[in-house]
Order: sequence, then structure tokens, then C-alpha cells
Amino acid sequence: MHSSAVFLIEFGAIILGLGLLGRLAARLSFSPIPLYLLAGLAFGEGGLLPLGASEEFVAIGAEIGVVLLLLMLGLEYTASDLVSNLRTQYPAGIVDATLNALPGAVMALLLGWGPIAAVVLAGITWISSSGVIAKVLGDLGRIGNRETPVILSILVLEDLSMAVYLPVVTALLAGTGLAAGSVTLAVALGVAGLVLLLAVRFGRHISRFVSSDDPEKLLLVVLGLTLLVAGVAQQLQVSAAVGAFLVGIALSGEVAEGAHHLLAPLRDLFAAVFFVFFGLHTDPASIPPVLLPALALAVVTTLTKIATGYWAARRAGISSKGRWRAGGTLVARGEFSIVIAGLAVTSGIDSDLGPLATAYVLILVVLGPLTARYTEPLARRLAALGGRRPAPDAGPAAGDAPLTEDAEPALRDQDTVARP
Repeated sequence: MHSSAVFLIEFGAIILGLGLLGRLAARLSFSPIPLYLLAGLAFGEGGLLPLGASEEFVAIGAEIGVVLLLLMLGLEYTASDLVSNLRTQYPAGIVDATLNALPGAVMALLLGWGPIAAVVLAGITWISSSGVIAKVLGDLGRIGNRETPVILSILVLEDLSMAVYLPVVTALLAGTGLAAGSVTLAVALGVAGLVLLLAVRFGRHISRFVSSDDPEKLLLVVLGLTLLVAGVAQQLQVSAAVGAFLVGIALSGEVAEGAHHLLAPLRDLFAAVFFVFFGLHTDPASIPPVLLPALALAVVTTLTKIATGYWAARRAGISSKGRWRAGGTLVARGEFSIVIAGLAVTSGIDSDLGPLATAYVLILVVLGPLTARYTEPLARRLAALGGRRPAPDAGPAAGDAPLTEDAEPALRDQDTVARP
């Protein structure tokens, strides 16, 4: 059979299969990411039916998927929102990074993988899944809850941290020396700072330049600009993902809304291809040996994420119920963890890191929606079994932002709506 025909058959089967898996996930009311990863495991090396002709195209599609994921994430935030979050929520970001990156780094060192793998695994365990969490908040009707801004602030800080973290990891994986790595980081910080400055001061002008009433022209300009900037960033060893994220931040207003609407189907398509591609490069037989460390890491980082959300919500003066909900919602890991692991796998770092990351994400992308729903009721029941009354809903500790009298009735209403 002609190679082009084989390619069309293979790639068509992949897309059709992903569509059917997405439908199944929607019926089961959970993220399709674990199903996409499992599909990649089934069609990769050691799987049921290894691919041949379409693997190179899938690799290119996976790179586009990462770029579009980060672009769409950047479109969600304005530069002013990011600056405001940095000023007010940076302590929560520091606590988040410390509690959740440290277990990954320690695990890599305990397994004897070395310092570079420790930095990579620290990032994998640190970053929550913005996509999964956003869907969970919508599904549970918690968009208007008082703890939701705290959750979103932590996610924004994590996303911003990627502009620094990804160039550092890229330099380490490339084996560049300290001087070259410092130059890469300086370039990344300089570009990020410049883009934020331009977005704050000239965001309207940039958006006006990109804007078009014709959806076709808007799609072509935004997509072309994103791929161009991502390619330049990759050439400078800054990371294509960071370049795409910064393009998203620079766009605002109607342009951002229009681009988001037009690019969402493309993002979903290529993001699904990306997760499949990561699974393709993971031998299913390599997962059982690392399943126990992945499970232990999942348990520890579930607890540290819950602690992070609880502390951040308490600092913001949120009720005890909202604190537990915030912590449980942050547990899910997903796209960013796989992006980081993908960089490590393609660079040829320790062969066990990819399988461990796959197992870890599979566990937490399934567990995350469950902890978001049940952490608060479980905490309440455990407190009752222990003979202790739950902490008062409106009782922030010293130094917390006080709850106003007007806020408490609304909070009680939201607690009632959000209770599973």
C-alpha cells in the first residue's frame, strides 16, 4: 500500500479514536487526558498496534499542540491581571512551589537519577492542570465561589513561573554550561519582562494591529504570529511554549476573545495529538516498575496541594469549607506536567522518568476531580468523628483579610450550592 494511503489511514484512525474517547470521557464527566495517554501507550512501542507512517506527523502535531495550549492559556489573562497577581499573591506562589516541587526533587534523588532529573521531576509535581481545574470548577458550579479567585491566582502564578522554569530546564537538558544557561535565563526574563511592559502600555495598539473583522484573517494572523514567535523563542533556547504564552498575554479585548473562539477547536485537536505522542514514546512495560514511586509521589503531593490551597484561602479570609475546597481543587496535574516530561524524554534523560511521569499524571488527573468534590465533606466528617467542631466559617486567623458582614450571607449561599 502507498505510504500516503497508510498515513491517511493511521492518522484518520487516531483522530477518530480520540473523538470517541472524548465522548466517553464527557459521558463519565472527567478529563479525557488519561484516555489520550492510554491511547498513546496502546499505539506506541510495546503497545498493541505500533504506528509507522504517521509517527513523524504526530510529532509535529504534538509540538503545535504545546504551542496552542500555552497560547490559549495566555489569552485567558491580561498583563494587568498578571502584575496584580504578582503583587498580592506571591506568598501563596512561594508556598506552592516549596511544598509541591520539593517532593519531586527528593524522589528523583532517592531514585538515583541525578540533579537534572530532580529539577525536571520537581516541575512535574509542582504545576497543577489549569485545563482540568477550570473544567472541574465549571462542572461543580463553583465559578462564583469566594475561594475561586484564590485558586485562579495560584494557577496564574504557576503559569508565569513557567516563563522562567522552562528556559532553565531547556538549558539543563541541552547540557549547556553555567554561562550559557545564565544567558538563556537572562534572555528569557528579558523577553518576558519586555512583553509584559509592552502589553501593559501598548496592549490596545498591538491588539488593534492584529484585529480583523474577518475570522479567517484573524485566525491566520494570530496563528502565524504565534508559530513565528514560538519558533524564534525555540531558536534562542528560551522555549517555544513560553513564546506562545507571551503572545497570548500581549493580546487583549475583543481580539483575545475572537482568537480564543477560533483557536479552541485547533487547540483541542493538537493537544489531544500531543498527549497521544507522549504516550507513544512510553513503553507500557516500563510503567509497572515505577508505579509504586508514582503512587507514593501522588499521595504526598495530593496532601501538599491541599495544604497549599487551604493556607492560601485562609490567608485570604475564606471560610473553612472554602479552604478545603480550594485545596482539593488544586490536586489535578495534566498538560504542563506532560510538557515538562516530554522535554526530558526527547533529550534522552533517565529512561524511567517518562513512565513515572505518565503514571503520576494518570493517577492525579483521575483523582483531581474527586478531591475537588469530596475533600471538604471528608474533612467535615473526620472532624465530627474526632469529636471536634469544624472551624467557624467566618473566622480568619490574625492577619487574614476580614470577611465583611455583606459577604457572609453570599458565602453561606455558595456553600450550599457547592456542597456535593
